[in-house]
Amino acid sequence: MSVTGAADARAGTGGPLTVAAVAARLGVAPATLRTWDRRYGLGPSERSAGAHRRYTPLDVERLLVMRRLTIDGVAPGDAARIARDTDLTGSSVPVPDVPATPTALVDAALRADRAACARIMALPTGPALGVVEAWWCELVDPAFAEVVRRTVVDRPGVDAATVLHAAALEAIGGAGLTAARGSPIVLVLPVGERLALSHALAAALVTGGADARVVPGPLTAHHATELVLMTRPRVVVTVAIRADVDLGIVADLAAAHPDLPQLVLAPGAPAHVLASPLVQRARSFRGLLHETLALVAVAPNG
Repeated sequence: MSVTGAADARAGTGGPLTVAAVAARLGVAPATLRTWDRRYGLGPSERSAGAHRRYTPLDVERLLVMRRLTIDGVAPGDAARIARDTDLTGSSVPVPDVPATPTALVDAALRADRAACARIMALPTGPALGVVEAWWCELVDPAFAEVVRRTVVDRPGVDAATVLHAAALEAIGGAGLTAARGSPIVLVLPVGERLALSHALAAALVTGGADARVVPGPLTAHHATELVLMTRPRVVVTVAIRADVDLGIVADLAAAHPDLPQLVLAPGAPAHVLASPLVQRARSFRGLLHETLALVAVAPNG
């Protein structure tokens, strides 16, 4: 398979980078880069009088090939030979098939290779119950966590988390998920960022027989109450990833619709938010998914 890089990841774009910047971008120690330079000749090629050598975009591309190959189990010496001998100036780089792993996905996102991200993240058409759950929990979410953990030096217009987010939404949209007519409705309310998590949850709920709808953007208590009246959901799910977000909408909905079951996935949800007996807290994506399916009384069918 050919791993096609984005045009801005090829030689001739961007300025030269320091060892520290490249190490952060690849997620390796600077000492590893020095070892690859000393043993295999994969060092920085940019030289200027009175300054340390720096890595050009083409140097970084070779190092990305080296890292991908070693992760895939190729011996370092062989990986270095392939990285040195491969023509990286064309539109594609011939490397072995890239497995659908969080590491491969992070590598693709860091080099803004949207085509590779799409390939790695692709979902089958009409996935069965459990497929989207595993896709999110075992592939996409670990990749998001790794990207957020790293300190990288990005070029203007390149953001690995944004690349992952767009690829995740594209994969979900391309899976052809459609709820059956008359399926119980679930409203998913994302609070703060990470819309991808909410869409992944909604997709997984659809595979379980629910008709899940994501409501993005700022939502007031009045609007939320109107949505509940219009859609008559079986369950409302509120999702947040930070402890400092305002979860007042949960309490407002509980006051306006005391008989409506709610589930909350949020770190450090305050006690007053969970005061209603019909407001429950979930502690993981998997827990939230299965608790929601239990509340809508949908029998697993996949």
